[in-house]
Amino acid sequence: MRCRAILIFGLSLVWLLLAGGAAHAQDGQPSEYQIKAAFIYNFAKFVQWPAKSLPPDDSPLVIGILGENPFHDDLNHIVSGKKVDEHPLVIKPVRTALEATNCHTLFISASEKPRLPVILKDLKGTSVLTVSEMDGFTEAGGMINFVREGTKVRFRINNEAAAKEGLKVSSKLLMLALRPAN
Repeated sequence: MRCRAILIFGLSLVWLLLAGGAAHAQDGQPSEYQIKAAFIYNFAKFVQWPAKSLPPDDSPLVIGILGENPFHDDLNHIVSGKKVDEHPLVIKPVRTALEATNCHTLFISASEKPRLPVILKDLKGTSVLTVSEMDGFTEAGGMINFVREGTKVRFRINNEAAAKEGLKVSSKLLMLALRPAN
């Protein structure tokens, strides 16, 4: 069952990269940030937000980027024209945690590491799915953390932090996540 879920997730990731026109890295392989962008899109498909934080039908689901944008146009490319449960996806740069409370998913750039405790504190009670790539992110209370495993991009999930914010992470996504670091 786990192999099937991994295969389906992997195939949808590859299709997304190729169909979205984002597979344009020089060596023919998607770049690290193209892969991360595709993961962020898929996270939105496998997370359920509480009804109070969802916009009305066909209103956008907002993916915010706090701090330096390592994706450049890759995230825009991946989500362009895509929907999650009839909600179009939009990318929005944000400057503060207060501004990020209007997002559904928030990528917190590594440039924000010095401010991370304050950012996570300011996001408490907002049902914003937090994603980052900085060391120790899930241990600090973040929800999804990208990690490198050799040449592969993987992720860890702090399901307890997500549940505290009223987010329900699909068991399919949880099965694909790396186990928490000990």
